[in-house]
Amino acid sequence: MTVITRTPGGTRHKTGAARVRSAAAGTGYHLFSGVLAAIFLLPILWAVLNSVKPAAEANSNPPTLFPHSFSLENYQKLATYGAGLGTYLWNSIALSVLVVVGTVIITVLAGYGFARFQFRGKSLLFGTTLLILMVPYATILIPLFIVLGRLGLTNSVFGLALVLIMFQLPFGVFLMRNSFESIPRELEEAALVDGCGPFGALRYVSLRLVMPGVVTVALFSFIASWNEFLGPLIFLSDGSQYTLPIMLVNLSIGQYGAVDYGAIQAGVVITIVPVLLLYLFLQRFYVSGLVNGALRG
Repeated sequence: MTVITRTPGGTRHKTGAARVRSAAAGTGYHLFSGVLAAIFLLPILWAVLNSVKPAAEANSNPPTLFPHSFSLENYQKLATYGAGLGTYLWNSIALSVLVVVGTVIITVLAGYGFARFQFRGKSLLFGTTLLILMVPYATILIPLFIVLGRLGLTNSVFGLALVLIMFQLPFGVFLMRNSFESIPRELEEAALVDGCGPFGALRYVSLRLVMPGVVTVALFSFIASWNEFLGPLIFLSDGSQYTLPIMLVNLSIGQYGAVDYGAIQAGVVITIVPVLLLYLFLQRFYVSGLVNGALRG
């Protein structure tokens, strides 16, 4: 039977079966979390190990778990593949930076406008923005290709960035509107009384309080643009404009059906590292911003 005792200071202490149940629940939680983390980390570990194997060992059948000898042959092969790893890496970085900057600027301004200003057709415009989420991405690639062609933006990283920004707007605007609505209006009114204009109140007061939401939008747009495959495949035709995902697919095809698994795993590792480091560095802002932005509707 569980016994709860009260100390002279009023603190209640659990004894007996309650402590056993609490310890068992904690152990079970950590065990389950550890197993789940191992399941997610094993493919990454496998890619890292294969990337440092010699090409012959990486392509051997059956595969070896640990490399018999350490080699950077696969990374050297990537460095000289096609237009060069540096070219594909730079294209991916440029695309991701353009998408992140454009998405953050537009969603912050749009979210602030939807949260703070009243205007005719506000609800209709906000609902129309969210309707983009219901449009299948692949179904409008051909119309978008025609539009970009008439604007002279096909085979351009900038034109592709505009397309990806459009598809990041619904989630970003929704999250930023909710983030701004969670801030008391009195804080901005106090800034206005002190001499700030509307943009001054946004810059010096509201924007600092919704920074977790801004980081969340930036992370989502970065991951989406960094891993994007279908858009670059359709809108880019020059090999010097390709991004890392396109390079990896071309590498996996190989000559005469041969697949260089070691080089592919090396490319996977290079693709994973920036996203992993960025997420680990900004995860506390990401979790906070996602929760705060989703609680208000």
